[in-house]
Parts: sequence; structure tokens; C-alpha cells
Amino acid sequence: AMLYDVGAQVVLPPGYLCCGYPQTAAGDDAKGRQITTDNRVLFHRVANTLNYLDIKTVIVSCGTCMDQLLKYEFEQIFPGCRLLDIHEYLMEKSVSLDGVSGVRYLYHDPCHTPMKTHNPVAVASALVGSPVTLSDRCCGEAGTFAVARPDIATQVRYRKEEELKKGLRAMNAAEADGAAGGGDVKILTSCPACLQGLSRYREDTGLDADYIVVEVARKRLGADWVRRFVDVVKEGGIERVLL
Repeated sequence: AMLYDVGAQVVLPPGYLCCGYPQTAAGDDAKGRQITTDNRVLFHRVANTLNYLDIKTVIVSCGTCMDQLLKYEFEQIFPGCRLLDIHEYLMEKSVSLDGVSGVRYLYHDPCHTPMKTHNPVAVASALVGSPVTLSDRCCGEAGTFAVARPDIATQVRYRKEEELKKGLRAMNAAEADGAAGGGDVKILTSCPACLQGLSRYREDTGLDADYIVVEVARKRLGADWVRRFVDVVKEGGIERVLL
């Protein structure tokens, strides 16, 4: 929806599902390599079929996917292209909210941050139109980590909870000094696994968590942005190409 909003022409590869990172991270290197190879073949088919397009940017919205896609050698598939996080791309397109009244933001930078080109805190601040405060420490989710080793993940979560409460105290102190606006505090991130992990702190901290680009879409396009976007693309917004 945000790419459509900024006027970008977007190609969605058909049948493209997993990048291969979970398999590789779990130790199944053979399966990870197979998925990577199959996907690279698919992207080559896209490049050959759509050779009238000058594809210069491959957009990703997940840090672990970014780590895996760096192995795809996209520059050999789409000459001169780059691999970029959605948030960095939107910042480069000058997308920015005019500040959000009644809301202050903490930012959780993922252990596997997808933002490799620009400073993540600067990107988050630029997109929401106001300074965001970095909340340090791992959220304890890390994809399969929370499931595979809940004993360790629980300890990591405990430490992250302390950090979140520390950030809240600092914001409240700044508000008392007149250095920050009042209102609710939300925790933003740029990783889907972290978003899942951060949602677990809601009951203990009162913090709602969201993806930066989703927060921007909601504030920029309206609360019903999903339905409105689907309605638009249904009315001739998608061109289907056989590969």
C-alpha cells in the first residue's frame, strides 16, 4: 500500500514464499541452498520476462530475510540493482508524518536489522516525523529461538522488560520537564519476529507494538487503509504476467 502510495511500480514474484533463512539457521544447509537456488532461478525468469523494466531496487521488510537475500547476488540478476529495506526506501522518497500528536515512540532495533544503508533510529524518526527513543536489548523472540529455548528466551525477555520500563521512565521524566509531548507511548520495530516478541510485553508494560511502515500507513492512509488498498488494486491495479 505504501509503495503504491508513493507511485512505485512493484513486481511481486509468483510462487515466492520462504527465502531459506529458517532452514539455514536451523542447520539444514542443503534445504537452505535448494530454496535459495530455486528462488534465484525464479528471479532470473522475472528479469528475462520483464526485461523492458529497469529494476533497480529489491525491497525487503525483514532483517533475517535481508541476511539471506544478500546471498542471492541480485546484482547479477538485475544489473545495477540494490537490496533495500522498505523503511529506508520510503525515507528516501521523503515519506514523513507531520509528527503524531498524542503519541510518543520507542524504537526497538532488531538484532538482525534490515536497515543496512541508513541509521535505523534516524530512519524511524524521519518516517514518523518526530524523534524516537532507542530501546536497547534483544526482545527474546528471534524467530525459532523463543520456541527452541524458552528457558533462555525467558531470561532475555526479563532483561528487555527492564529496558522498556527504563525507557518509559525516561520519557515520563522528560515530559515532566517539558521536553517531550504527552500522550501514549508505542514501541515500533522493523522486524516481524520482533513485533511478535514485543507484543508479549503489552500486559506488563502497557506498550502497544507495531511495525513502522504499518504505523505510517495507518496515520497517512487512514485506519481502513488495508480495505481501501485492496479495493484499488482489484480495480485494475494489478497486471498479471505469465513466466
